[in-house]
Amino acid sequence: MVSRRWQTLVAAYALLGLTTVGLTTLGTGGQAGAAGRTFPGTRCPVFPATSFWHADVSGLPVHARSDQWLSRMSPDRRLHPDFGPSYGAQPVPYGIPVTVVDGDHPKVRVRFGYADESDRVRYPLGSDTKIEGGWSADGDRHALVIDRSTCRLYETFATYRGANGRWRAGSGATWRLSSNALRPDGWTSADAAGLAITPGLVRPDEIRRGVIDHAIRFTTNITDRSHVWPARHDAGSVSDRAYPPMGAWFRLKAGFPISGYRADTQVGLRAMKRHGLILADNGSPWFFQGRASSRWKSGMLDELKTIPAAAFEAVDTSSLRVQANSGAVRP
Repeated sequence: MVSRRWQTLVAAYALLGLTTVGLTTLGTGGQAGAAGRTFPGTRCPVFPATSFWHADVSGLPVHARSDQWLSRMSPDRRLHPDFGPSYGAQPVPYGIPVTVVDGDHPKVRVRFGYADESDRVRYPLGSDTKIEGGWSADGDRHALVIDRSTCRLYETFATYRGANGRWRAGSGATWRLSSNALRPDGWTSADAAGLAITPGLVRPDEIRRGVIDHAIRFTTNITDRSHVWPARHDAGSVSDRAYPPMGAWFRLKAGFPISGYRADTQVGLRAMKRHGLILADNGSPWFFQGRASSRWKSGMLDELKTIPAAAFEAVDTSSLRVQANSGAVRP
């Protein structure tokens, strides 16, 4: 889905010739302990097992603003998996692809629209880089790349390569996948919340394994101009605490019955009860994201589209935080 930040880029790109690449930062949260499950095709953890991405929120209290937020998030809607077959509407499946490269992959300089909040490093982009929606697509055009030699994640949005071979993007961010470091507070990423996108994607390999061990990225259309940990940035259109901030966390209610659904659908629903959904960007209400793949089953996607938004509740995750600049959580 096209985020509101896209509109700002029209003006930002006009300044690219006068803008330098953003300041360098890799966060200040330090190394983490045990690693979570590895990403397919790599030996890299998808952030440490101690990361908020893997936190169990099923026993946490309901947030005091849960009813208020939900009432402003189109509660009559149903979930919508923002991934799956494209049925010819675009040349690649719906979803956000992830490209895995080796350490010897060439790295390029990227000019950013949000240069002052982007990481000033070279990015391993090339003709082999998968772009969300395909190379000719409109929309957010995310590019997510994992260097499996260094276990570093690179993410950009509004990603383009010009006829002269030079790359430009809306913003760019990098993470060490073995670290719980967060971006500087106030900095965006390829996501409005300033978080990584890759760990929040539902993946076909997880469904086959029978366990999704992390929170899931999702969007809603109107958000407050604020953010809460673990989010680092916001892009809201209203200054009203009755609307959810970036980083707001929701879970499927414990009492929602799932036994009547397909086995693969239940994998997703169990994750939504245990790990929940993290509000990460502005977009269509209750759209949640997955990795672009031809392996998604239409039957599972159709069942997920029947889950009512009213079956969710906001969670108070404040007790999880250990340090403001770290994504590590309390046991």
